[in-house]
Order: sequence, then structure tokens, then C-alpha cells
Amino acid sequence: MAVTEEVKVAEKTAHPEDSDIRKASVAVAGFAGISAEARDATSNEHDMGFIQALKLYPKAVGWSMLLSTAIIMEGYDVVLLGSFYALPQFNEKYGVLADDGTYTVPAPWKSGLSNGALCGEILGLFINGIISEKYGYRKTMIASLAMMIAVIFIPFFSQNIQTLLAGEILCGIPWGVFQTLTTAYASEVCPVALRAYLCTYVNLCWVIGQFIASGVLRGVLSREDQWAYRIPFALQWMWPVPILIGVIFAPESPWWLVRNNRTEEAKKALLRLTTRGDPTFNADATIAMMTHTNEIEKQISEGTSYLDCFKGIDLRRTEVACITWLVQTLCGSTFMGYSTYFYQQAGLPTTSAFDLSMGQYALGMVGTVGSWFLMSRAGRRTIYLRGSIVLFVLLLIIGFTAIAPASNVPSRWAIGSMLLIFTFIYDLTVGPICYALVAEVSSTRLKAKTVVLARNLYNIGGIVVNILTTYQLTPTPTGWGWGAKSAFFWAGSCFLCIIWVYFRLPEPKGRTYAEMDVLFERGIAARDFRTTELDIFSGDHTTDSESDKGIEKSDVTVVENEKSGVPVAERL
Repeated sequence: MAVTEEVKVAEKTAHPEDSDIRKASVAVAGFAGISAEARDATSNEHDMGFIQALKLYPKAVGWSMLLSTAIIMEGYDVVLLGSFYALPQFNEKYGVLADDGTYTVPAPWKSGLSNGALCGEILGLFINGIISEKYGYRKTMIASLAMMIAVIFIPFFSQNIQTLLAGEILCGIPWGVFQTLTTAYASEVCPVALRAYLCTYVNLCWVIGQFIASGVLRGVLSREDQWAYRIPFALQWMWPVPILIGVIFAPESPWWLVRNNRTEEAKKALLRLTTRGDPTFNADATIAMMTHTNEIEKQISEGTSYLDCFKGIDLRRTEVACITWLVQTLCGSTFMGYSTYFYQQAGLPTTSAFDLSMGQYALGMVGTVGSWFLMSRAGRRTIYLRGSIVLFVLLLIIGFTAIAPASNVPSRWAIGSMLLIFTFIYDLTVGPICYALVAEVSSTRLKAKTVVLARNLYNIGGIVVNILTTYQLTPTPTGWGWGAKSAFFWAGSCFLCIIWVYFRLPEPKGRTYAEMDVLFERGIAARDFRTTELDIFSGDHTTDSESDKGIEKSDVTVVENEKSGVPVAERL
């Protein structure tokens, strides 16, 4: 290939700004050597397949799964509270006597209870973004689990709806920590080949919690005393104690240790996460890759505060992470949280409603596992876009089916069936893929805070959605009485989500964190992320002596390429 042709190819290859490389070279002694090792580690990550990664990082998989199990508690309680509105014993304890002679919790208090937990989560999320970056993921997780054990006492012993609300708010604080810390930890303890699978496992834990809650509630339907709702509250103590014991022995995230200039500890943690004696693995090279990424990010965006998430190129990354998570709640998924209550309003008996809910969450688990096979064949963006389109169509079908007269029993079952399909598609696409996307599009230095902002926007959106859904599904006069016809409303919001995904959501599949940094820094269009050629090590192989002599990095790179015969596009 002629030199002129090589240069043309190189011009099409995205790479870091030369000024960023120079600043990193000045800031870090021996940066050229670090870069060389980082290049080798990056190449190994690209070449590493799923099975090879699983053999090399089995301990990382185990520790990540342990921490993610905490999400089961949140998924459990979300369904628990929503389903309690369909439980006669709960309504009699915390509700008021309606005109028809039955007890019901008024719509304002339903919204208050559901949103109380979300308010606590918002507070817990912001705390997590600060505490976890200062003290580490492990210590933050231990403190949150200890708090979880303590605050469960409040809803368990609550004698009125006001105390129950206070308990939900306080429980929401550790739940908020679990929501983002588990995702961030999963994304930092494993290589590219496993990253998406461990992040989406968080969604599987969420669905497992929902399934367990539906099964527990189905089991207590026959009880006519206060234990019909107190037993489900008490079962929340099953999770924190064993998880807490495990987390005490868990290794810290190597990425967090690198960001805090604790390189030797990072290497020890990395060795604890990998298989000892594997000849294909070089721990020093992997730490060098983390150091290289961290130093380049420091030059691109020096700060690590919440404000820095809205500056420069990080503003776009924050937007993508936040709206990606918001799509989860605006695509109509709100029906799943109120499924039991929704089935009842559609005219199904209470026992049938709980049976369908259990089937719904079982399909959700199958869907999440199925998403792992989809991700091995298709990009995250493709799955997210097509999944949203299918959900839009299903919402329209539910809405049109609801137009049938209330006395039409087959239409009620049709609505229930559509919700089962909706849940499967959601947990096959939008539900789990969201966790991978949010973890992958944020920079490593701002990851904790970006994920916190994204999840908090999701929670704020959830508050609005919960209020709307409560009034939509609650019969008149306390609600609007829309019933299943409210699917038309959410079909409209889902359509807006589809438009955003098409134009703004990038494809992170197969990219290292450093490569994502360059793609965002260069302003690559979302639809071009997957096809853009990259060389993140452009110009950073100058030796320390060459830098001292003032030799231009670009000149050194050209000479190396002429001698080696390697195309410039591969080395620049």
C-alpha cells in the first residue's frame, strides 16, 4: 500500500486527540510503556471469546452474581406492594370502606406508598454516587445491607398507613444503592466478553424477586388474618444476611482501585477475580490498560463530580445513559408492576390474577436468559430498537382489545395473554439490555455518578408513571377508570422512545471503555459507532527519551510504520 493511501485510511480511523496523549505522557512517567502493555491487553480482550472469558474470570462472575442478588429484594418489594392492593386483608388493614361495602386503599395513598420507595431510592442513589467513589463498592454495599436488615422492621410492625409509608421510604435508601452499585461492579470486574451478560443478570435478579413475590402472595391468599401481608414483609430478611457475609470477603473493583492510585491493590484484586496460572493472562498488562484508560479520561474530563457529568463530551454520555433508562419506564412496562391489580380490573378472579402474574414473571426470567443469546448475535442498539417497536405494537393490541364490552370474558383473557407476551418481549430486549447500555456508555471515572443520574431519572419518571397509572387503573370516582384502554396512552410514549433510540442510542458492543471514550470524544454519530474504525493508541508510543528531546509523536509514528510495513491505520 502506498504511503498516500495509508494516510487516507488513517484519516478515516478515529483516535484520541494528540493533545490528550501528550498531556497524559507528561502527567505519567513511563506512559509509553504503559501504553504498549495496554495495547496488548486491549487486543487480548477483543480476541477473547465468551467461553475463554468464563474460564479466565469464573471468580469475577461469582462475586458479581453475589452482589447482584441484592436486587432480588427490590424486585420482590415492588411487586409486593403493587399486588397488596389486590389483597383483601391488606386493604382492610390500611384502606377505607368504599360505597360498595369493600375496603380499598385510596388512589392518593397508593401513589404515596409506591412513590415513597422511589423517593428513598433517589436519596440512596445520590448517596451511593458519592460514598462508593470515596470508600469503594465493597464498603458501601456492606453498610447498605446492614441498613436494609434494620429498616425492614418498620413495614413489618407498621400499624397504620403512615408508618408503612415511612418504612417504604427508608427501605428505598439501600435499594437505591443496590440499583446502581451492582451494575457498576458487574461492569468493572469482568472483560468485554462477559460485561453485558453480568450487567443484564441484574435484570434477571429483578424478575426473580418479582416471581418470588407473586408466589408468596399466591400462597397467603387463603389466610384471612394480618399474617397474609406480614409474612411477605418478613421474608425480606432472607436476603441481606447471607449476601452481607459474602460481600465481606469480596474483592474491590480493580478499576476503582486504579482510579484511586492504588495500583498494587488493584493487581491483587484482579488476581482474586481470575484463574491462577492461566498462561494467556497478563495481570500487569490488564492493569496497564486500566491505567491508560483512566489517564486518557483524566485529560478528556478532569473532574469526577456530578457537575462534570454535564460538561463537554460527558453531557452526551449522560444524556444517553439517562434516556436509555427512562425508556424502560415510558415503554409501557408500568403494566407489569400492577399486573395482578390490572387483571382484576379486567374482570379476572383474584386467584386467576395471581396465577397469571406468576406465569408472567416466569416468562420474564426466560426472556432475560434469552437476551443473552440475542446479545451474542446482535448489537445492543438493534435489540433495544426492535424490542421497543414490538412493545409499541403489543400496547396497541391491548388498547384495541379493551374497547370490547366489559361483559366480554374472552377479551379479558386476551388482555392477560397480551401482557404475558409483553413481559416476555420486555425482558428479552429493553429490560435487560438497558443495564448493559448504561454501564457501557459512561466513562469509568464518572461511571458511578452517571449510572446514579440515569437511575434517578428513571425513578423520577417512575413517580410520574405510578401516579398516572394508579389513576388510570383505579375505577371512578377515586380514579379515572381507563382500565386496559390506558395502553393507548403508553403506546404514544413508547413511540417517542422509538424515535429517540433510532437517532441517539449508540452501539457499544465489543468496545473497550477506552474505545468508547474516543468515539464520544470525536462526536461519532450514534448510528456509526459500530462501523467506525478505531486506534486508541495513536501517537502514544513515544519513548520517554524521545519526549525529552522534543521529538514529535507523529514523526516517530510514521518512521515506525515505514520500518515495520504495518499499515498506518493499524498503528496510528
